[in-house]
Amino acid sequence: MKATHPVFCTIVPPHVLDKLAQADDPALAGPARRTLEADAAQRTHRRLTTVLGAPPAAPPADAAGDKPHRTLYDAQHRQELPGVKVRGEGDEPGQDATVNRAYAGLGATFDLLLKAFGRRSVDGNGLPLVASVHYGENYGNAFWDGRQMVFGDGDEIFRDFTLPVDVIAHELAHGLTQYTANFTYFGQPGALNESVSDVFGSLVKQYVNDQTAEQADWLIGAGLLAERVTGVALRSMKAPGTAYDDDVLGKDPQPATMADYVRTGRDNGGVHINSGIPNRAFYLLATALGGKAWEGAGQIWYDTLTGGGLQVDASFTDFARATVAAAHARFGDGEEQEALLKAWSQVGVPTG
Repeated sequence: MKATHPVFCTIVPPHVLDKLAQADDPALAGPARRTLEADAAQRTHRRLTTVLGAPPAAPPADAAGDKPHRTLYDAQHRQELPGVKVRGEGDEPGQDATVNRAYAGLGATFDLLLKAFGRRSVDGNGLPLVASVHYGENYGNAFWDGRQMVFGDGDEIFRDFTLPVDVIAHELAHGLTQYTANFTYFGQPGALNESVSDVFGSLVKQYVNDQTAEQADWLIGAGLLAERVTGVALRSMKAPGTAYDDDVLGKDPQPATMADYVRTGRDNGGVHINSGIPNRAFYLLATALGGKAWEGAGQIWYDTLTGGGLQVDASFTDFARATVAAAHARFGDGEEQEALLKAWSQVGVPTG
């Protein structure tokens, strides 16, 4: 296993919050500014932890077992983590629906990793799954900080961040990447980091809903946007750039192909923006193969992520070529290989 370098990863991109922070309505601008400030503080904390070192979370005594080890905390609208423990593994559901949703989402992600890929938690060794809810005042985001997940209650633009199960799974999947390919969080490797989380977030939602690739909506964060927002989700894997188009939120900037690749210094070099390109490649592959996406396309992505052949600064081309090798190793030169080559070609990423 590679040495891990934890990073601070949020579900809502900074460029969206920047746009909201400039709104004329204080009810919109205020929460966005506070969210940006909280995120900045967490990034600083993460850098210090990376430099100084943090004690690793100890795996439970029965880490080789097939059960998750979840602990839920209530941050009580403060920004000190983790907060007050409100539910442990095996505890009965309480009155707080947010806690119950987070608990279930962690379990669903653990279940998919185990049943589809034979992996015990995100590190493969039964890592305890920790999450804090009710973080901050009107905090409009959710994040993985390298050790745990954190969910805000939202504001006038975003609803409770535990509502979409794919948001929960997306954040936990950052842990999966951290313990496997460990992509650097900048530019193309950063966009791969974000895309992998979208992929596994979508797979968990499809798994929970027992959907085939054809039945899935391929939206990330559907149900998260408040009614006043003109949009359906944070991102669309099927049609990047179409998830929202709102006077206050702005327009979804994701490209679907390399022809529209966005070069920017913001958002860590566009990690939440250019992730639309590998996202669409995965969607194209999954729908071409049909059936349950985690059995074909998901298996290829998982094998690529865990195969050990990628560098932390891998480009889209590096990743695409690695998926071709992974597909050949698992399925041979059949329909999977053909569909994969076509998918990458359609988004303009070379594999030759």
